[in-house]
Amino acid sequence: MQRIILAAAGGFALINAAYMWAATPHWYATLPGVQMTGPLNIHFARDVALAFLSSGLALAWAALKTDRSAAVCGSAWLVFHALFHIWIWSHRGFPADLIALTNFTGIQLPAAAVLWAAFTLPPRALPLTPHKA
Repeated sequence: MQRIILAAAGGFALINAAYMWAATPHWYATLPGVQMTGPLNIHFARDVALAFLSSGLALAWAALKTDRSAAVCGSAWLVFHALFHIWIWSHRGFPADLIALTNFTGIQLPAAAVLWAAFTLPPRALPLTPHKA
């Protein structure tokens, strides 16, 4: 189950990274709440796309290799991003609107699932043969 969550979140992060990078103005114009953050800054949006790319690659690797360290590293950006959006929501007065729903389903829920998957991922068995130098 953990590997499925890691693979799905990794794929989601990679798709989001590609969307943010290749269609930045469209991403900015269509994602609920993004325009409320200020005018489009393509450089900044693509910096964030690279964070999603890094996270997605680490999560995909974690799913493929059952690598807990990669899972924890890959989850870090998603979790910090989710916490930041909760902070933003609190400064908006905790409204129950489309932006909050989008954040919950697209940011907080995946981050919580990935964090759970990362920390409950069974450790890989180490080889029984000694490592040759």
